[in-house]
Amino acid sequence: MRFRTSRDTLLRPLRVVTGVVERRPTLPVLSNLYVAADADGLTIRGTDLEVEIVARLTEGVEVEQPGAVTVPAHKLADIWQSLPELATVNVAMEENRAIVRSGRSRFALATIPAVDFPTERPLLEGEDDAATEPEGIEVDLPHADLRRLFDRTKFAMANGDVRYFLNGMLLEVAAASFRAAASDGHRMAMCTLDGTGAKGVNQLRVIVPRKSVLDLERLIADSDADVHLVLGTKSLCATQGEYTFTTKLVDGQFPDVDRLVPRNTDHSIVGDRESVRQALHRAAILSNEKSQDVRLELDGDQMTIRATNPEQEEAEEVVSVEYDGKPMEIGFNVRYLQDVLAALETESIKFSMPEANNIAVMEGPGAEDSLYLVMPLRR
Repeated sequence: MRFRTSRDTLLRPLRVVTGVVERRPTLPVLSNLYVAADADGLTIRGTDLEVEIVARLTEGVEVEQPGAVTVPAHKLADIWQSLPELATVNVAMEENRAIVRSGRSRFALATIPAVDFPTERPLLEGEDDAATEPEGIEVDLPHADLRRLFDRTKFAMANGDVRYFLNGMLLEVAAASFRAAASDGHRMAMCTLDGTGAKGVNQLRVIVPRKSVLDLERLIADSDADVHLVLGTKSLCATQGEYTFTTKLVDGQFPDVDRLVPRNTDHSIVGDRESVRQALHRAAILSNEKSQDVRLELDGDQMTIRATNPEQEEAEEVVSVEYDGKPMEIGFNVRYLQDVLAALETESIKFSMPEANNIAVMEGPGAEDSLYLVMPLRR
């Protein structure tokens, strides 16, 4: 194998694909990137057996000799990053080592044969039933829409919860809508895109692992190109430009999000989102570090936010709001409220609560595609 390219041509592909490669994998070959050169260009592939990213470059690469090999991912990416901008780089196989030359620099990297690298589809789908795996439902999403789905919901994903189905994000596809939802058992975030779905589909629900959501978000962050999704029963495949992202799905049942949303709310609070956000930020400084508890006292046209801690310190903030109920007091984990206020970009924020105070519905007027549920703290 021998090819020539520029430092800038492969800089982002190497960084993106290396992002899924673990530094201490269970198999030595998984710390490497699969690099294959052919008459049409270059293919770079990385995987951790759960997630795989493939970059296919057909421009900016001059292949002198076809071939394939695996090279240490992080070492190659670090070398490439350290080279001067616009530098020309030559890569060639010499005596079972990958030789990288640029100007007066030369690097010799240990390799593992390409045949030892896990294959793409069978590995992710399962070799026994890969042949019977449905092709999946295809959905095209504008880059901005997919980013909004992630930004509005990702913070509510659980991390290491024993309820494994919460350690990820629900993607729900219907005939005329595409919805994302996440919950850690104490709160839930959901965002719905109307008019974007898959015709002829009643409903498909899949759970994307937390790590895969974050990996996919990083992948699409640097490009405004649309994203093509293929959702199957066991895997999700996302394609954007020259990149193809494939991940296993969580085998579990996500809670029915529609049943969790209160049908009737007796009280509503509307306030300036930025004023409430800043008041909560200041009050949180003196909240209990363990419970992060803040109390909201509602009376007429004002909301008093109080926070205390075991050192007998106290913070009090008063914010003007519109409130239509009797005087009441309710407590929340302040971080949960802050996360919602940070995700929304509306001018105002609305809290709605049933009489029993067993849940709060948060939404931003003008951002009706997003809805949040937050459980209050019990004294």
